[in-house]
Order: sequence, then C-alpha cells, then structure tokens
Amino acid sequence: MKSLTENDSKVALHIAILTIHDTRTQETDSSGRYLAQAIVGSGHQVADQAICPDNRYAIRKHLSDWILNDDIQAIITNGGTGMRDRNATLAAVTPLLDTQIAGFGELFRAYSFADIGSSGLQSNALGGKANNTLIFCLPGSTGACRLGWEKILREQFDSHHQPCNFASAYAKRD
Repeated sequence: MKSLTENDSKVALHIAILTIHDTRTQETDSSGRYLAQAIVGSGHQVADQAICPDNRYAIRKHLSDWILNDDIQAIITNGGTGMRDRNATLAAVTPLLDTQIAGFGELFRAYSFADIGSSGLQSNALGGKANNTLIFCLPGSTGACRLGWEKILREQFDSHHQPCNFASAYAKRD
C-alpha cells in the first residue's frame, strides 16, 4: 500500500453543510455561505447544502441521508448547539455516531475561550464518525464557524497535514 506524501495530490473531500435554524433562509445564512466558500477555497467540494429547522428528527433525517451517501465524506453542521432548550443538534447527532472525536469539542472550546473569554463555556461543538462519514457540529454564528474551520477543520481536512489528518483515510491508494 502506498502512503500519501507531500508530492501526492491533495485529497479533495466532498463535504455537506447543514445549517440548523428555525428562521434562516438562503439569503440570511451567512454561516453556511462562509463554510461553503471556505471549503471550496481549500480545494474541497460542497457535496450538498441545506437548511433545516432546529428539530432533532429533521436533523437526523438530513444527516442520515448524507451518511448513507457514499459520495459524501464529511458533514459540517452549524447552529442548534447552544444552551437553549430548543437547541437539538447535539441530542440529534450523538445517537447517530459510531465514534466520537472527544478532542474536537475540547479543542473548539479552548479556541473559543481565547476568542470570547468565559462565554466559550457555552460553545458546544461535537465531532465524530458515522458509517465512515466525518461529522462536525459547530455553533451557528459566522464567527464560530470561522473559528472551527480556520483553527481546526481546514488543516485536519488537508491530506498533507502532519503528523495526521482526517483526509488521508479518503486518499486513493495503489
């Protein structure tokens, strides 16, 4: 089996984006728009993009369809992670995961604390894997999406990032 080296082509992941919000529209979804631009700007492809209400069953339906799609390697959600009773993202996603990436939420909150101080305690984030699909849940603000992308996901989705990354598992091997 060949290992991925710096001379190999960068792996372009197909990433779906789910904005979870009760009132956002395509026109007002600045977080989803930011993520789409960041994904494409980093050499990946937006496989699908949708907005769904903050309802655990609507969220699970969108995610389940994408998890079953072999053409989607990763999903990024934004929104519905806050402390309000209505926020359903983490409760919806957690049962779908085969494996949690515990360090993702911890690292996100550390960066969030550096950015917004003690309010970072309310910056819930979740990472995991379901049916070989990576899933990352970010808070809904554009600033939180930018922080999650620029500080964590961008380099972890870069197949050349060392010593390890999430993208290399999707590299075509000889």
